[in-house]
Amino acid sequence: LFQASALRLSGPGFAKPTIITGSDYRFIVAEQLSELGTDPGPIVIEPDARNTAPAVLAAALHLAATDPQALMLVAPSDHVVPDPAAFVAAVEAGVPAARAGQIVTFGIRPTRAETGYGWLELAGPAADGVAAPLSRFVEKPDAAKAQAMLLAGNFLWNAGIFLFTADTILRAFDAHAPELVADTKAAVAGAKADLGFLRLDPQPWANLPSISVDYAVMERASNLTVVPFGAGWSDL
Repeated sequence: LFQASALRLSGPGFAKPTIITGSDYRFIVAEQLSELGTDPGPIVIEPDARNTAPAVLAAALHLAATDPQALMLVAPSDHVVPDPAAFVAAVEAGVPAARAGQIVTFGIRPTRAETGYGWLELAGPAADGVAAPLSRFVEKPDAAKAQAMLLAGNFLWNAGIFLFTADTILRAFDAHAPELVADTKAAVAGAKADLGFLRLDPQPWANLPSISVDYAVMERASNLTVVPFGAGWSDL
């Protein structure tokens, strides 16, 4: 799954991937990419798992140090996407909105009343592969609420895949989760190279709470765009 993700996020238009992982997996990551012949960008080591918000923030700070307007595509490494070309097309459809300062997410057409995912409420009708306004993020629902959203037809599953410029997401953290910024900045500033890896400073990192980027930023932001994706997806 990790190798499939690396392949899906490579090719024309993609820079070398920045990988965020834990210390226990660092050599596996390097070996798996080597098997593919993929030359990665930095492999950033989290001293401890702190969920997705600090990880996304650390990656954005690292990218912004050289290019604040860098487009940043955030994707988990354990998803199955049977049609990579359709996925890349969906990403390309979100690029203009991301360059314009929007936080772009990718919503999966729901096939069941799933309670294990967060959901996305569309602001209006939206076609697959076309960027559209997003009304709000919805926390993981109970069964009745999930069934109601499925029947309503204007909700998507939140796949946890995002596209934005580094500057856009840094501004969002400053506005909505400022309590994460100082320690994450210190962890990135104090990062040390280690056998080809970039190890974040463990002391400030230890001060960070474990919080998802959905809770920290996405559920509070107003500059949201979604690209519906109906070409098949699973997080197993």
